[in-house]
Amino acid sequence: MLKLRIRNLTRDKLLATEAEVADTSKKRRTGLLKRESLPQGEGLWITPCEAIHTIGMKFPIDVLFLSRTKKVLKIKERMPPGRIAVCLWAHSVLELPAGTVAATGTAVGDQLEFEKVI
Repeated sequence: MLKLRIRNLTRDKLLATEAEVADTSKKRRTGLLKRESLPQGEGLWITPCEAIHTIGMKFPIDVLFLSRTKKVLKIKERMPPGRIAVCLWAHSVLELPAGTVAATGTAVGDQLEFEKVI
């Protein structure tokens, strides 16, 4: 499975060392629902995507809505289970462990960089 290293270029901070990619209908539907937790360094990039939910999840997550050029458009920090978040102008969504946004200072307008992990 393809893994990504994701860096916030604006802040020069690493957001994920091994983020998975949900780029098929089945992977997007499943997302993080079958997981018990999301350890630091991991994440899930859902593409294309403009809305997510945490219904049925067991843990909170940080959510970044991204443009086609991977610029941060909207942030939902520590989104608890049982919620829905939408950003109609987003191209994709990056789900990260809760607290990642605060720890890295990530903000709306920041530019992210995605690199394949070999």
